[in-house]
Amino acid sequence: MLFNSFPFVALLLATFVLYYLPFMRRWQLYVLTAASFVFYAWEQPVLLFLLLASIAINAVTSYFIATDSVSRQRFWAVTGVALNLGLLLFFKYSPLFANTFAGGAKTSIGHFLVTIPLPIGISFFTFQGISLMVEVFRDRQAAAEGKGHLVPGVVPGSFVEHLRNTALFKSFFPYLVAGPIVKAHEFYPQIEPKNLRNVNWEAAFRALTVGYFLKMVVADNLKDSTFWLEYPYFTLDSVPTLIALLFGYSIQIFADFAGYSLIAIGLGHLFGFRLPTNFNFPYISRSFSEFWRRWHISLSSWLREYLYLPLGGNRRGKVRTYFNLFVVMFLGGLWHGAAWSYAIWGTFHGLALAVERLFKDRIRLPQHWLVDSLRVLAVFSFVTLAWLLFKLPNFGDVLTYLGSFVNNHKPTRYLLVAAIITYSAPVILYYAWHLLKQRWALQLQRYEFLLFGAVMAAIILNSGSAGRFIYFQF
Repeated sequence: MLFNSFPFVALLLATFVLYYLPFMRRWQLYVLTAASFVFYAWEQPVLLFLLLASIAINAVTSYFIATDSVSRQRFWAVTGVALNLGLLLFFKYSPLFANTFAGGAKTSIGHFLVTIPLPIGISFFTFQGISLMVEVFRDRQAAAEGKGHLVPGVVPGSFVEHLRNTALFKSFFPYLVAGPIVKAHEFYPQIEPKNLRNVNWEAAFRALTVGYFLKMVVADNLKDSTFWLEYPYFTLDSVPTLIALLFGYSIQIFADFAGYSLIAIGLGHLFGFRLPTNFNFPYISRSFSEFWRRWHISLSSWLREYLYLPLGGNRRGKVRTYFNLFVVMFLGGLWHGAAWSYAIWGTFHGLALAVERLFKDRIRLPQHWLVDSLRVLAVFSFVTLAWLLFKLPNFGDVLTYLGSFVNNHKPTRYLLVAAIITYSAPVILYYAWHLLKQRWALQLQRYEFLLFGAVMAAIILNSGSAGRFIYFQF
């Protein structure tokens, strides 16, 4: 179910009304959970059983981590993490395994593995389940050592209560299929009765308006232009057109994913839940490390906390630090999709982070606006080029695209380039407004109502044809 569809609007309104009815106060969590199940099962009802299985696995194993003897807590934690990863590996990476090692669809085993469906959102709710296992385990270990509770609200009371809370944590529809990836300690303490008078209406309005604008006006219009970036269409285009297409896709993927995250955050506010910020204007980053502090923040922080730091982080020497960066980004790339092009994309970023760290202390760049601008341009160009691996999962197509810069001598499609520039301009203005607000916040604040009025008018008058969110495939 898409956020920009009429069935979703109907589900949202019905859920909101039931949620805040006075006599439904004690049933609020059940209303939200039921609505989340309907949301997830709308297009493929059979996949609801996978979500239910994931909820059961995480509720049972985390409960035993919290209540079993100290000597068996590690066993339950390892079991819970292994089961979460097992579901992810089976449903997401079986086709990759089949095509790489089992002859693809040509063999009976390969055919079976290739035809396994990819459940929407499995990467996101699996990572949330792992965070629950780790945090409950860390909490119980700290309690056993006399350090008290590290994550209040996560450790369960009764099993029924914990199952109810875990069901909502794993299925909450605003972030269920494409994040942000919410950690257990960020969500469980918020599970309490909510009142309509406590809704942060302004925050909800701002997030929903900007989110729907980025998705419906920018991303959905750009997708009709960046369609021509597919193979073999790009082989018929000129170099300026190829550059415009790649630039447009870079803007599209930001608008699409940042838009989804803002909509999720706004929906969370409507039901009294604060979800973490997932994007912080990443395309003005002056370094690759800064980019990953601004892009998909919830994934970056998850990888850092549950993978990079356990591997040793930067505490075991430079060589080990570079290795850790490479491993984390390689696996982070594979998390995005079951194709080797995603692993190459992650490796691309891992190498950039390692090289940047290598020269960080050796090269002192002057503090000047021109130098900073060139750094931003360099990082953006690198990131934009790497997005080609997202748009063209077949690595051979990527090489063909790059070869087209040399081999193509076609006329430029000026109307297509103009359309890309037109629908990319709002994102450029969005970034410019953010930079201006940092210097003249009070002066610009009085004009924001005009900006939001224009944004709402654009949503009504100039939305593109509805399309799935890009990150639904992950």
